[in-house]
Amino acid sequence: MSCCDLAAAGQLGKAGIMASDCEPALNQAESRNPTLERYLGALREAKNDSEQFAALLLVTKAVKAGDIDAKTRRRIFDAVGFTFPNRLLTTKEAPDGCPDHVLRALGVALLACFCSDPELASHPQVLNKIPILSTFLTARGDPDDAARRSMIDDTYQCLTAVAGTPRGPRHLIAGGTVSALCQAYLGHGYGFDQALALLVGLLAAAETQCWKEAEPDLLAVLRGLSEDFQKAEDASKFELCQLLPLFLPPTTVPSECLRDLQAGLARILGSKLSSWQRNPALKLAARLAHACGSDWIPAGSSGSKFLALLVNLACVEVRLALEETGTEVKEDVVTACYALMELGIQECTRCEQSLLKEPQKVQLVSIMKEAIGAVIHYLQQVGPEKQKEPFVFASVRILGAWLAEETSSLRKEVCQLLPFLVRYAKTLYEEAEEANDLSQQVATLAISPTTPGPTWPGDALRLLLPGWCHLTVEDGPREILIKEGAPSLLCKYFLQQWELTSPGHDTSVLPDSVEIGLQTCCHIFLNLVVTAPGLIKRDACFTSLMNTLMTSLPSLVQQQGRLLLAANVATLGLLMARLLSTSPALQGTPASRGFFAAAILFLSQSHVARATPGSDQAVLALSPDYEGVWADLQELWFLGMQAFTGCVPLLPWLAPAALRSRWPQELLQLLGSVSPNSVKPEMVAAYQGVLVELARANRLCREAMRLQAGGGGTPPPPPGGPGLSEP
Repeated sequence: MSCCDLAAAGQLGKAGIMASDCEPALNQAESRNPTLERYLGALREAKNDSEQFAALLLVTKAVKAGDIDAKTRRRIFDAVGFTFPNRLLTTKEAPDGCPDHVLRALGVALLACFCSDPELASHPQVLNKIPILSTFLTARGDPDDAARRSMIDDTYQCLTAVAGTPRGPRHLIAGGTVSALCQAYLGHGYGFDQALALLVGLLAAAETQCWKEAEPDLLAVLRGLSEDFQKAEDASKFELCQLLPLFLPPTTVPSECLRDLQAGLARILGSKLSSWQRNPALKLAARLAHACGSDWIPAGSSGSKFLALLVNLACVEVRLALEETGTEVKEDVVTACYALMELGIQECTRCEQSLLKEPQKVQLVSIMKEAIGAVIHYLQQVGPEKQKEPFVFASVRILGAWLAEETSSLRKEVCQLLPFLVRYAKTLYEEAEEANDLSQQVATLAISPTTPGPTWPGDALRLLLPGWCHLTVEDGPREILIKEGAPSLLCKYFLQQWELTSPGHDTSVLPDSVEIGLQTCCHIFLNLVVTAPGLIKRDACFTSLMNTLMTSLPSLVQQQGRLLLAANVATLGLLMARLLSTSPALQGTPASRGFFAAAILFLSQSHVARATPGSDQAVLALSPDYEGVWADLQELWFLGMQAFTGCVPLLPWLAPAALRSRWPQELLQLLGSVSPNSVKPEMVAAYQGVLVELARANRLCREAMRLQAGGGGTPPPPPGGPGLSEP
């Protein structure tokens, strides 16, 4: 058989390519072309490669591309099978006068024909050809060779067909296709645009796996795309805006890429644009903000102007979309603008190394306030039927980010919206799985099919906690929250989240947001203890909360790296114990004794005596574990000391328990071993408050303190205050 005959047989694949546009019934095809049946029979009965070649050529001549349907293609496959194409793909000997790739081209053409059938595209005999097919994409050869180009087209058709099957992307990634596609694109040879299209599809379907298997190659593509984006002066830059988000890695984005992307975006957004040109740029900027924060924006005047421009444009887009009732909202664009507004909020509240100057911050806060007003207006229109929509979740998220930093402005509007926010948070809390799914939908809506960078919280309550913490300090908002049942909801939420940190759960894999959420809940409860003590006493949910705090603190104080959470739990429990002192659970039960022992451990280990060079006397200093977190911890520690002092007269068993722990004795010993000048007045007041109250409450405590004081000195009295000897 001649080389030309082989090329003609290869056209069978082209019949398969075009067949998807025409699917006549099989019986109609058979009635029109009985000759095909004879040739298919000859193909089935062929005894060697030469006879199969000849039969294939006859089939090619008997079938027109538009006449072949899925069932006919399947019959051709049944006649040919995989053995023949397999040999064609692997043979290294071509007929005399033919290029060495002709047989492979025919094998690929046959596979392309078969792969137009989804069932065959997922066949193991097709899947095991993926590594071979991938090598064809980067094989060297004459770029003007029509047969080679045809083979590349057929190869892309095969790989695209496999990618369209349920498990196809996974097989392609494992078979090295991602790297081959990257190299084919970077080589800019024939079909490189098809390589990019297939890469986009694979990243959309399985981003994490793609980056795991081919990170260096994908980064090379990102560098190329970023450079093209920075240099583009035509409409291609807007197309690149849509592609680039998919190529941002789940890890660090190379600095040279960030520079190119920022420069390209600055040129686009600094120009007068239509919405179809501007919106992809805003979405790319939002994706960068989500992945990199503000690290991709250069410092200095140009960076601050660019950031101000970004936030301005985002706020204008939000207002235009949400203030006009009846206007169709482009939810993906507005959600991207929310991400840019959140970046603006972060930069406006950053005290050190902010990209923005103070006048810019003042201006942006005013602009963002108007946009947040539009968000509130939108949320006020949301009915129960829309509460589970991703865009509502995204809108609550940006409002939560604003309230975390600013509650004084828009106070009236916020108070009017609080009942909705409580109901919304309760709805999503009660359907936690759907809430988590909403978070993923928001990520898809706003950024890209998958989201590297910090994980967005999966529940509405966690978004609202910081704002509610501020609002519970104020009388009006606090009354609304209490009336709507927010405290009870928060107690349930705290107990649910606490379960994630309990023994039996791997806390090392928990996101930081879980522990931060628990700490913020504690702050809200602390506010309620101080401002609404009657609520703590009468609402049964706080009794359950107290029981959890008592049983949890003993193990928590022993865990490394969780001192700040332990401080929150200990202080909250001590303050609540004062209000619930008549509860049976606090009358010397094992749980209550374990809790107070753990609280004493937390309070007693904060300071140590530390020797100083050139001095005979030690100084009072923070213990190593407390030094790194004392700035966040000290207010809780002093409040905990005060709360413990208040519990002593209310719980008669507490003073003897403290004495058995040897805290009073060790405290007196510590104070007697350090220089009085090293003990700050506030520390003197805190220590003396505890010692005086213990001495008042119990005779044995007084005697033990006198003995200890006689052997090692007495604690210094607070300025103008009584000494320990008076009680």
